[in-house]
Amino acid sequence: MDYGGEELKKRKMIDDINGSLSMLSKDDLKMLLDPLSKEQLVALLVNAGSQFPAIADDIRDVASKDPAHRKLFVRGLAWETSSQALRDAFQEYGEIEEGAVIMDRASGKSRGYGFITFKHMDSAQRALKEPSKMIDGRISVCNLASAGTITPVTGADQAQRKLFIGGLSYDTTTETLIDIFSQYGEIEEGSVAYDKNTNKSRGFAFVTFKSLEATRKALEDPNKNIEGRHVIVKLAAEGQKDKGASQVLSAQSMQVVSPVQPGYAVNPNMTNYPRAQVPTGAATPIGFSAYPPNLAAAYAAQPQYATLPGAQYSAVASGAQYGSAQYAQYGGGFANPQAMQPAGLHAGAAPTVGGLPSYYTGAT
Repeated sequence: MDYGGEELKKRKMIDDINGSLSMLSKDDLKMLLDPLSKEQLVALLVNAGSQFPAIADDIRDVASKDPAHRKLFVRGLAWETSSQALRDAFQEYGEIEEGAVIMDRASGKSRGYGFITFKHMDSAQRALKEPSKMIDGRISVCNLASAGTITPVTGADQAQRKLFIGGLSYDTTTETLIDIFSQYGEIEEGSVAYDKNTNKSRGFAFVTFKSLEATRKALEDPNKNIEGRHVIVKLAAEGQKDKGASQVLSAQSMQVVSPVQPGYAVNPNMTNYPRAQVPTGAATPIGFSAYPPNLAAAYAAQPQYATLPGAQYSAVASGAQYGSAQYAQYGGGFANPQAMQPAGLHAGAAPTVGGLPSYYTGAT
């Protein structure tokens, strides 16, 4: 008997039964997937995507729908870096959808940063594996734009990995700087500081290492010679502290000194003399009438000069010392002091009493 045909029929029947059992609906698949953890689901998708290219393409498309997963912020660009140069630096990681350097509207010059948007999320992730890139002679750093356009904090030790290099020659380039400091370890970011308007070096730079050990090695010899110039190397955080201290000292030197010096401070225990109070609209008082009675009596009790004892203030002595006889030797004009007045000086101006105008004596 020929059992070959029968055997094939049986096998075909078993395959059909198994196939019908494996045809699960979407609801059935969802019910099976719901209890699984994230790690389990990722493992299933990775396994399926690696075996079936169609599944891999679906995963890629879904992950790339949100531009936030594909857009990078690139900082630390040279002022002369163009948008084309920026795109050329990132095209090795995948197809670029958009890329541009941001320019200042007023001056038309670069602002030192730009954006790159890849077509697929996996391209952006490949670029982020190497965040530091040499573009036009400067090390530029990239991160996801959704993370913000500021320097990302990579760890609590970042302040201990960034160095300030001062006293550089104006001819020292970033390439020279990187070549010298790369001997201590891998550099995450570094560049000579350039003036935005003139594009000339400002004589200092910053270098950030990827490890604390590299930073320590660079600091072991803080006084280095670069292209014939003795430069200073220190932690950038220390420079910020020095700058803050100088600002405090400057503010203190600008404080206004009080016009009342300590040696001339008013004694709070000193009794103030009462000030005379004049009623509104009243005539200005003359004499001591407006002062308290005790003060007025004290002043009134003082003896007058005309009655003080002593020959030098008496009327006789005064006449003997300053009388007309003493002026005789100087001529008649000095014998009579009134004769010194030019003729007609007070003529007709006011009547006189005793040779003096009446407005001196109060006579009318």
